Amino acid sequence: MSVAGLAEIVLWTHDMDAALHFYRDLFGLEVISSPALPNKFLRAGPGAHGVPEMIVLIPHPDATASFPPEKAKRVLHHLAFRVDAAAYEELHRRFEAEGIEVRGGVHPVLKGVRTFYVDDSDGNECECITYDPGHPEATKTGYDSGA
Repeated sequence: MSVAGLAEIVLWTHDMDAALHFYRDLFGLEVISSPALPNKFLRAGPGAHGVPEMIVLIPHPDATASFPPEKAKRVLHHLAFRVDAAAYEELHRRFEAEGIEVRGGVHPVLKGVRTFYVDDSDGNECECITYDPGHPEATKTGYDSGA
């Protein structure tokens, strides 16, 4: 395989403050770009060789436009964050405390993982996934990565 990892996911946003609250404050991602830049680069993981894993928030060029409310009409289905098992419950509670709907899930492929879904302020679905094979909610069948 010639791909070594995923470097960044770029998302349009209509409300940068709300998007920063979601990704920086709730997920705990670090803003690594200059405050002077209109685009906000947030570190989502360590990456490798000087290239971190990033979420990049870009102001939507048409502030009057709106994303289709129907998920089936959108280009992005969802993105997923791998989280430590120890932080999974805290993150779940943090979103609930903010009044954000937290939806459960069962991963269709990975064995031994737990997953839940939340939507950001622009309606992008974010999955939180953790390897936690001993937990009763962990997926029982599928590919076992042997994490």
